[in-house]
Amino acid sequence: MCPVTIGAALTGTAAGAAGSTLAASQFATGASVLMGGANSILSIQGQRQTAKAQAQAQAQQTKAEQQRLLQQQSAERINQRFQEEQAASQLQKSVTKAREARATARVSAGESGVAGISVDALMNDLTRKQAVYSFGLTRQLEQSNIATDLRMQDNALGSSQRLLAINKPIEQPDYLGGILKGATTGLNTYGTLSNIKT
Repeated sequence: MCPVTIGAALTGTAAGAAGSTLAASQFATGASVLMGGANSILSIQGQRQTAKAQAQAQAQQTKAEQQRLLQQQSAERINQRFQEEQAASQLQKSVTKAREARATARVSAGESGVAGISVDALMNDLTRKQAVYSFGLTRQLEQSNIATDLRMQDNALGSSQRLLAINKPIEQPDYLGGILKGATTGLNTYGTLSNIKT
């Protein structure tokens, strides 16, 4: 064989090997970019879906807590109204009983022939007892109303604490972190594929 032919054959073989190496390098680069990009997209999509699911869960739990507080406060107010109605009824009964007791005492005193200071003292005693009972009943109702108001404030504070626990900040997608993670994956893939070709 002639030296020119041998040189041409060697040059062609070297050019073919260089072309094959270039194709493998381009494949490694393309595969690494594709892997890195896919990893970034999947990572960011996963973070978005997690944030969206957490926001939905928080919205549902917030609504449920608000409804629970509303029902609890309504029950407290209904109970308060019931106690007020009950106290008013008892007060009215005491006034009626005191009036009847005074009338009965006055008639009995008249029939017995008793008059004067002793009858007035009896009437005053019956009036005093009715006033003491009315004052006690009114005072008890006031204290009950204060206790109801304190319970309602405590319920609202507890609900606020539960809402704070429910609505913790939602971690938003980390775009830079996803891109860097994708770039790292791409570089690792490129390094692996580059090692395979050699």
